[in-house]
Amino acid sequence: MTPLQSRLPHVGTTIFTTMSALAEAHGAVNLGQGFPDFSCDPALRDAVSHAMRAGHNQYAPMPGCAPLREAIAHKFSTLYGHRYDPATEITVTAGATQAILTTLLAVVHPGDEVIVLEPCYDSYLPSIEMAGGVPVRVPLTSGDFRPDFAAIEAALSPKTRALIINTPHNPSGRIWSAAEMRKLGALLHGTDVIVISDEVYEHMVYDGAAHQSVARHNELAERSFAISSFGKTYHVTGWKVGYVAAPAALMAEFRKIHQFNVFSVNTPMQHGLASYMADMRPILELPRFYQAKRDLFRAGLGHTRFKLLPCEGSYFQCVDYSAVSSLNEREFCEWLTRDVGVAAIPLSAFQSGGTEQGIARFCFAKKDATLRAALAKLKQI
Repeated sequence: MTPLQSRLPHVGTTIFTTMSALAEAHGAVNLGQGFPDFSCDPALRDAVSHAMRAGHNQYAPMPGCAPLREAIAHKFSTLYGHRYDPATEITVTAGATQAILTTLLAVVHPGDEVIVLEPCYDSYLPSIEMAGGVPVRVPLTSGDFRPDFAAIEAALSPKTRALIINTPHNPSGRIWSAAEMRKLGALLHGTDVIVISDEVYEHMVYDGAAHQSVARHNELAERSFAISSFGKTYHVTGWKVGYVAAPAALMAEFRKIHQFNVFSVNTPMQHGLASYMADMRPILELPRFYQAKRDLFRAGLGHTRFKLLPCEGSYFQCVDYSAVSSLNEREFCEWLTRDVGVAAIPLSAFQSGGTEQGIARFCFAKKDATLRAALAKLKQI
């Protein structure tokens, strides 16, 4: 065979695939990969079935079905006070990961620098590389995972094209404050830096806090792509439907790429989602739903030797396991899966160079019975 030069020579199978396979092989409770083990609202399934029966089974318009884009625009306006034009400023995507890659392909030219705050979701760095960009890694502050604005400012250069932020944050579960968003806006004032805001856990914010979307802050909204996911919000990760909102000039460039790498997204699901979004209650009730799971899980972990780290949002709980083991993070998570029967993800999987902090990440988007089963095993350590 003709040898093929890899575009991503340093990339192998993701840790999520590896740990899920290990969990299955050993019959472990899988708190590793971030997906619910419970069903979505039957009303949402019915809405999609109705759309199929109504004949919505051919290609959707390239930017997404108009009713869904209008529903998304209404949500942004209602929750964050910013009105996006559904015709020119919102596009429906095949999940948020596709949206992130398409955004980078749209705005990054070879040699452009993209600032990434680590630890971060594992698709960011390969996507930057596929776009020909140069990742500039800036660590979040050690121990509390807050943005380090002095380090971000030091990383800015004439070559900086974009900055990726993520709130609520995967893997740490921290959220950005309004003051931090304003500080970022002030820092980027006078630059041409594009903000790519990964907000897929936007409706999982706890203890009465408000999600700080870039859409809330005009100085950021005018330079940002806001990316989110119906899969996370409505417990349907397998549907792979997400969306992007951005000013019209930025969205025009996004759609140039989107039309060739996806073109359009599953039509009946779009119509079903649009119908379901007419009722805002599922979104408004989601923080309470997941906070109950977070509190159940944290209370149980309080009876173990793990040190709990803060969880302000997302459906992930990080723990310091230094009182349990001196193994490195990957070895510890493999041991935990194989010998204890609970799968977790090492924090080092979210950091270049495999930086070690002795931290593992659990997903609590599970049935209460699943969480209790995991806790019973973890308490035996």
